[in-house]
Amino acid sequence: MENLALHIECLIFSANPSISYDDIKDALEESLGTTFTDTDISAQIDLLVQKYQNDTFSIEIIEISGGFRFMTKGAYHHTIGTYLKQNTNKKLSKSALESLAIIAYKQPVTKTEIESIRGVNSDYTIQKLLEKDLIEISGRSEGPGKPLLYSTTTKFMDYFGLKSIEDMPKPKEFEPIENQIGEPEPIENEQLEEKTIVIGEEE
Repeated sequence: MENLALHIECLIFSANPSISYDDIKDALEESLGTTFTDTDISAQIDLLVQKYQNDTFSIEIIEISGGFRFMTKGAYHHTIGTYLKQNTNKKLSKSALESLAIIAYKQPVTKTEIESIRGVNSDYTIQKLLEKDLIEISGRSEGPGKPLLYSTTTKFMDYFGLKSIEDMPKPKEFEPIENQIGEPEPIENEQLEEKTIVIGEEE
């Protein structure tokens, strides 16, 4: 079939983290309504692998964990590493730090408990902390409705240079801090969170 390689290419590109040979075959046959032989698919995958071995591409297709996926080539790992480091080291807004501190000291903790301490809606802040992988859903409370419980992650430890949660400073060790710590990211500014809170309250 014409452009079969392109269909396989988009499947591998969208796979997270990888897609097996059988999954590729099943998806193609259901989507295109045609039966493909193993030879047809294997040949197209081989063509794609050869295509991305060309030096004009910074990515390649590799077979890993029983499937195929796109990966950056070794020559560009330093650039990717620099970007990831910069993204990780972006400073958190005051609201994010407040919520993160509550979770760190009281974990596991529910959103309701966080909001009762902060006095404001924390949906947006918790979502951003989850996206940054600084916190995670660690279970459900036994209370009414069995709300989600939140705890810190290993990335939280790396972010703040902690060997263990016991290395966190005790509350009495804190010194008064003027204004907020660092500059908030544009997407995490207080005005945006305030708008989110208003919308939540109207609902």
